[in-house]
Amino acid sequence: MSVESGSIVSLIGANGAGKSTLLRSCIRLIEPDSGSITVQGKQLVGAAHRDLVFVRSKIGFIFQKHNLSSRLSALSNVIHGAQSRRGGPRTWIQAFAPKELREEAMDMLAAVGLSHKALSRADQLSGGQSQRVAIARALMQRPRIILADEPVASLDPSSGFEVMELLIRLAREHKATVMFTTHNLKHAEEYADRVIALKGGLIAFDQHASQFSAASVKDLYV
Repeated sequence: MSVESGSIVSLIGANGAGKSTLLRSCIRLIEPDSGSITVQGKQLVGAAHRDLVFVRSKIGFIFQKHNLSSRLSALSNVIHGAQSRRGGPRTWIQAFAPKELREEAMDMLAAVGLSHKALSRADQLSGGQSQRVAIARALMQRPRIILADEPVASLDPSSGFEVMELLIRLAREHKATVMFTTHNLKHAEEYADRVIALKGGLIAFDQHASQFSAASVKDLYV
């Protein structure tokens, strides 16, 4: 399969179909047994560490469980997204960060509607707020690609739709390519340009979202 720059792609399928494995293999969080993966013109299977670091710096990964540093503020968590661009202790916590990084991180929090929670500890945020911070952190990387692994699975339906709308809107504004996994077929239908279904590690179908219907995928879940 291939994904065009700027497109929004949804991966669907039953548990164990290979959705998360595919996403994580794209940045070699999981090492592929065989095959090839090319991202931003770089072949990642067997790639040199330098090339892998370069590709990862262009990819924002949004995890299902948010993976925030619970004892740090929302602002500090967002500043962590800049570590792909500049290392060192000045990206560890907001108190050490230079003015321009703090201001950029505040802009990201404002974009997800949480500037008023900038100094709140991550463990004091609701599930929906935590996921918004995770989105802001990913955008802080200035990513060319966003990979989201069931980004709203831990949220209630209302919050889930809000967060998905926010993620897709911001991705389009930043002209980022998005690939997200989901069990919510409405999300696949409404937010993706293209729907790819996996079954047993293989592509079961690959359709434009306008051709997709929940009835067409009933065999995926049996």
